Amino acid sequence: LFRFSFILSSDGSCPIMPWVSFAAPSLALPSLPATVRDVDVPPLFREPFILSGYRPVGLSRRFYVLSLFQMHNQTLSTWSPLLAAGVLGVRLQGPEGQGVSVDVSSTPLVLYLLSALTYLSCSGAAQLLQSESEDTHYLLSFLVYVSMAIYQYGAALALCLYSSDAAWCRPLQVFLPLAFILAWSCCATCCFTKLHFRRLYLPQAISVGVAYLLDINPVVHRLSNCGLTGSPAVPLHVLQVVLFLLASFFSLFPVPECFCPGRFDVIGHSCQLSLLLRSLWTLVQQEALFSDFLWRRQALVRRFGEERLLVACTSFPCLVMCCVMTAFSMRRRNHTWMMKEQR
Repeated sequence: LFRFSFILSSDGSCPIMPWVSFAAPSLALPSLPATVRDVDVPPLFREPFILSGYRPVGLSRRFYVLSLFQMHNQTLSTWSPLLAAGVLGVRLQGPEGQGVSVDVSSTPLVLYLLSALTYLSCSGAAQLLQSESEDTHYLLSFLVYVSMAIYQYGAALALCLYSSDAAWCRPLQVFLPLAFILAWSCCATCCFTKLHFRRLYLPQAISVGVAYLLDINPVVHRLSNCGLTGSPAVPLHVLQVVLFLLASFFSLFPVPECFCPGRFDVIGHSCQLSLLLRSLWTLVQQEALFSDFLWRRQALVRRFGEERLLVACTSFPCLVMCCVMTAFSMRRRNHTWMMKEQR
């Protein structure tokens, strides 16, 4: 690590002063197996119109973790949510994040931030490790569906409390139970569809879309009454709706790879674009909620009442428990079905 040498006098007879240089240790990653084509992986791991860039199936978990630094057809899909989770964590240290504390008015925002970090982290982990085996693929898929439902309900809770106008507060008793039911049904629908149909995305898209239409209802009501003025968060709310629609489009349609199969295998296919847009959507939504929180925090308890806020926050862990139990039940069915197939 260290190398010593000396600077000699002008006649070269004696050293004057020592000079120390530092040799950095080698940080080269071990060589990883090359990517393979679609015909070299089981059908479960193939994507339509993606012909190459797949990681071999059945290798050690260490390989899939290190493949985070290898170019394959899921590299960008992995980095997008992980970087978004990192940005979200950094933003909590900024001026907006300094106002977040665990009290009655801040608890819904804290729950939202936890749900967003969970969703982004689980999405990145699933993209990174799902090629390990079929069992791991299903396990991580169910984990993503649970985190997605948690994030949906966390967003619904925060949007209805921080981003709604005064005229909207009356249907709160109806809104949160509906958001609870739709978030749980979204988790159950996605798990069931994945277990029995594998790649039938339409029921999943419908359940997610219906839940989002309800979740964004407070913002739509506010925009219809106040227009694009009245709060710095309004343009961010408009942008989050646009990003969600774009992400939904790329989730449903394999564009652009369907037009040029093989050309967008590593960079630019619909799965990457969808995850990138969803990550940006989460960050934009977080910025909008931060702005609404700082703008309306003082009046939140006076408007809704401390007891109603506590009841609303208590429903969050109940949803987490319901979604985890649903995914666990589906997981057991999947494990039993795979064991029967192996026999």
